Amino acid sequence: MVIRHAQKNELHLIRKIAFETWPISYKNILSNNQLIYMLNMFYDLDALASQQAQLNHQFILAFDDWGNEMGFACYSKEIEYPTTKYLLHKLYILPNQQGKNVGTKLLDFVLKEIKKTKERAIVQLNVNRHNNALNFYLKHGFSIIHEEDNDIGEGYFMNDYVMQKDV
Repeated sequence: MVIRHAQKNELHLIRKIAFETWPISYKNILSNNQLIYMLNMFYDLDALASQQAQLNHQFILAFDDWGNEMGFACYSKEIEYPTTKYLLHKLYILPNQQGKNVGTKLLDFVLKEIKKTKERAIVQLNVNRHNNALNFYLKHGFSIIHEEDNDIGEGYFMNDYVMQKDV
């Protein structure tokens, strides 16, 4: 397995993974209309390019030994004082690649990148309160710090736990 930073010309791979993963991950959580709305809002190629260029989101891709994409993660640095806060925005594994430790390896890659800065840091993330990924994050040392409901437009909300881990 190879894990590395995604290049600007690879954002279509991020979009492809999201469009293959979300319908399965969120089929019992989101309505089809909300799913389509959110995919188009967050994974439009222009939106991804803006996240990368203007918001300094770091996209990480995982590939198998034959160069096939397996999943991706995305994180960014948010606050520098007194403790640096990083946000893990996204972590998705293709359905046919789940159960192969890809998520753990992507998360470990992100955490190692943060540790390289030698800053005192925390990582926060949002996870839907009904998403099975909640158990993944708990297993990896994240704890729930609060709940929040974020209005994302068109009458849709993201009903999340905010989780945190010291790095």
